[in-house]
Amino acid sequence: MSRSGYCDDYGDDDPLALGRYRAQVASAIRGKRGQALLRELLAALDAMPEKQLVAGELEADGQFCALGVVGQARGLNLAAIDTYDVESLGGTFNIADQLAREIMWVNDDHVQEHRWVEVEICGPMRTWDRGHHQSVSVPNEFASRQRWQAVRDWVEAHITKEQAA
Repeated sequence: MSRSGYCDDYGDDDPLALGRYRAQVASAIRGKRGQALLRELLAALDAMPEKQLVAGELEADGQFCALGVVGQARGLNLAAIDTYDVESLGGTFNIADQLAREIMWVNDDHVQEHRWVEVEICGPMRTWDRGHHQSVSVPNEFASRQRWQAVRDWVEAHITKEQAA
């Protein structure tokens, strides 16, 4: 399970639980506190000198996750924050717990840490092998940049435009 706490089991005893939860996420995103955080996050992402985000932690070796970027811009002590305690994390950033979970999910789970490449196997092959071309999983060296772009795109898509009076 990721630090967002999302799982595939939302309770078979209540078939509407997932729908209610998604409505809470949507409400948290549209709300005043959620919109303020998203605007702050967008500004912090754009101000980053290196457009890279890490997964699974607020800060790792001078790099940050999406919420870590906001915490660093606010001057928070990120080492003292437990990212797996989502209830206190929401309070720390003055947002609903559901929005904290959603941001962590977008940051951690939208980009794959590994990618598939096609390789050619040279030399003799066993008769039951599929052939000289196979797909193998390799580390995705572009994951941190792709993560930054995915988070930024998600944030920009969820910021409501100010209505002219």
